[in-house]
Amino acid sequence: MLDSRPNAWILPVPLFLMAQFVLVGSLSDHEHPPPLPSPAGFPSAAGEWKRAPTEPIDEASARELKADRLFSRNYVRSGTAQTANLFVAWFQTQRGNKQPHSPKVCLPGSGWTPESSGDLLLTTSAGAITVNRFIVVRGLERLVALYWYQTSRRTIASEWASKFWLVADGLRFRRTDIALVRVIALSSPHRDDSAAASAVDFARKVYPELRSYFPP
Repeated sequence: MLDSRPNAWILPVPLFLMAQFVLVGSLSDHEHPPPLPSPAGFPSAAGEWKRAPTEPIDEASARELKADRLFSRNYVRSGTAQTANLFVAWFQTQRGNKQPHSPKVCLPGSGWTPESSGDLLLTTSAGAITVNRFIVVRGLERLVALYWYQTSRRTIASEWASKFWLVADGLRFRRTDIALVRVIALSSPHRDDSAAASAVDFARKVYPELRSYFPP
C-alpha cells in the first residue's frame, strides 16, 4: 500500500508555489549560481562498492531532464553479486523551468507501478539523513529506489520542503542550485529484502562521497 499519512505540506502548497514563482522570477540576473561540479570529482567508488560498466543516458532523456550535470553509474559490491545504480541530476539554477523530476512521477511514467513509499532514516559516516524509499513493480520486475534532494548545505527528502528551501536559499544566498540523487537496486519477484539492503548500504557509503562533489 502507498503511504497515506497526512502530508504537512498540503495546506501551504499554494503559498509555496506562489512564493517560488515570484522569487525565481525576481532573481533574474541577480542570482549567484555556483560553478559546475567537475565530472572528475564524481565518486568512482564508495567503500567496497566499485564502479561497473554503465550504459550512457540517451540524448532524449537528457534533454527532457534539463539538468546541468547528469550522471548515471552502476556499482558492484566487491566479492558479491550485489549491484546498485546511482543517478544524479544537478541543476545550477532552477530558473527557466529547470527543476528535478520526482521519481514518484518519472518511474510510473516509464511503466512502473508504485507498490509502497515512505521515509527512511539512514545513518552514515557524515551524519544521519532522511531519504525517500519508493518501491515499484513492472511485470515480474521490482525496483527499490532511495532518493533525496541535496545541496552543499543540506539534504532534503520532501519535495515540498525542497520548494521551501528554494525560496529560503534564493533570498539568503541568491542561489537555487539543487541535485536529485537516486539509488536503485533491482530485486527478484516478491523479494525486495536483498535489494533494499543493497540500496541502503550503498546509499550510506556514497552519501559522504557526494557531499564533497557538490560545489560549496
